[in-house]
Amino acid sequence: MLICKVLKPLVSTNRIPGLEHKHLQVVLDGSSQKVAVDAVGCKPDDWVICVGSSAAREAAGSKSYPSDLTIIGIIDYWDPDSPNATSSNGGA
Repeated sequence: MLICKVLKPLVSTNRIPGLEHKHLQVVLDGSSQKVAVDAVGCKPDDWVICVGSSAAREAAGSKSYPSDLTIIGIIDYWDPDSPNATSSNGGA
């Protein structure tokens, strides 16, 4: 699992079948921007929990779903500058 910050929604009107009605978000994972399927309805500036690989596909709705990053939770409180804040992506 990763802790990421939601930057903004991503709009893509032409998509493959099965992806048409999924919300997409641009998230910040450390210093890199990634696109994640939004399974929980987050908004910009939310800190979120993301999963990847087969867990991302299953969380998005199906093991055959073409996702490698899915948002599965919104964090109620996260202070990345706290000395106790650690994550797999450098605390951001």
